[in-house]
Amino acid sequence: MNSFQMAWRSVIRKPVKSILLFFVVFMISLFFLSGMASRNASIATQNKTKQAVGAGFLIEANEANKRNRADEILAKKTEGEEGNFDGVNVEKIETNYGTSWRVSYDNSFQTILIHDMEKIAAVSGISEYNITTAVTAVNPVDFSRIEDDDVDQSSDLLCVSLIGNKDMALDANVLSGNVTMKEGRMITEEDVDVCVISEELAAKNNLSVGNRIQFNDRRDIENGTVFGAEIVGIYRVQQKMTPVMSGDTYRSENMIFTDLGFPEKAEGSTSGALYEKAYFKVADVNQYDEIKKEIQKADIGWERYDLIDNNGNIDKMSKNFNDLENVSQILVIVVAGASLIILFLVFVFWMKGRVQEIGILLALGTPKIKILGQILLEASMIAAAALFLSFTAAPAASDITADYLVRQQVQKATEQNVLEEGKVAKNAEDSEETVTGVSVAVTPELMLYGWIGVALLVVISVGAAGILIARKNPKDIFSEIS
Repeated sequence: MNSFQMAWRSVIRKPVKSILLFFVVFMISLFFLSGMASRNASIATQNKTKQAVGAGFLIEANEANKRNRADEILAKKTEGEEGNFDGVNVEKIETNYGTSWRVSYDNSFQTILIHDMEKIAAVSGISEYNITTAVTAVNPVDFSRIEDDDVDQSSDLLCVSLIGNKDMALDANVLSGNVTMKEGRMITEEDVDVCVISEELAAKNNLSVGNRIQFNDRRDIENGTVFGAEIVGIYRVQQKMTPVMSGDTYRSENMIFTDLGFPEKAEGSTSGALYEKAYFKVADVNQYDEIKKEIQKADIGWERYDLIDNNGNIDKMSKNFNDLENVSQILVIVVAGASLIILFLVFVFWMKGRVQEIGILLALGTPKIKILGQILLEASMIAAAALFLSFTAAPAASDITADYLVRQQVQKATEQNVLEEGKVAKNAEDSEETVTGVSVAVTPELMLYGWIGVALLVVISVGAAGILIARKNPKDIFSEIS
């Protein structure tokens, strides 16, 4: 009788113990796979205020990823050290209440990457695209801005705002129909040092198409380099544009559209341009869903971005959705630790029930390693069957687990927002995102990891439980039985 035949007979001879091990391994594998799948979950959210206009897609930087990258950079610096660390600025501030630290990001750290946007633009089905800078406050040198005379301006920046575009015709304000041209033309990709101003600003300063206006760095008004831009157009709005922050600096009438490279120069940036978002226009609206799938295949660092469709749907990776990735990782670690203990106790139970058999085998001269090998073979046969069954149940279990973890994260975030209400300044455009779906995939790679993890747990548990027997000789075993 060979080893496999002996192992099989032993398994069916003691069905209760075999079923116990089968159930334990099945549950361990299921939790393992669910935890690992949740780490790579894709969470679909919806934000109606960020939806792409028309048949197009919008790319924005993911805020959670910014924080994660900043935390990784700050963890590497020496405690108490000031300066710029790969785009993260750390400044020590002395106050009457002691020392505090200010952390900020420069443009190079926050910007979406041009070469990534070019890869998306190259996807078949994208007809044209636009890149838009963040709203940039600059000092108006030779003209006056629009102000509310009844408002105290002491807390305002006393600036105007620039919005740079690669192609102004694809700016969200234009696509929505809110911004239209009163005179002149829009800005194109070929333009350099040009601008389009509001009809109110033009009227206040008696400006017209062909005139030039000047700006410089708001932080160095006296000595900052002055940059001029030619007015190529004057726009009007159907409704006032929503300001990104409070104050006349960001009011609709003081918004000036420029070519893509101008804001960087006018603000005196030393860390490059801050590109905030990109819009990609679809050539054939009937292929919208297919093109979205092709975009998602683009070889870029997707963890840095949110891809937003024309319904405001956003697909987020688990690492960018609150602490979902960390929670899932903790789940895997807890499952591994608990599983090791449970499997050890199961195999101790196995060994206790086979003390007489083991004693006889030892008395007959069977090596202890061969006995442990036989037990391991029996355990492996049961574990293999349990693993196979868990692989079929894993997709459903992973969906349930990921959905539960996401709901917990949403609840946690909601509670945190309530606690911070009124304490933390928020952008005027901030709005809540609604989770519309959670997608997880139990891939062959995850199944391989699950198989390896369970196999290691079984081997370690059998080895640990076997020590209790291996250190005894036949005489000791039979004396315990008697």
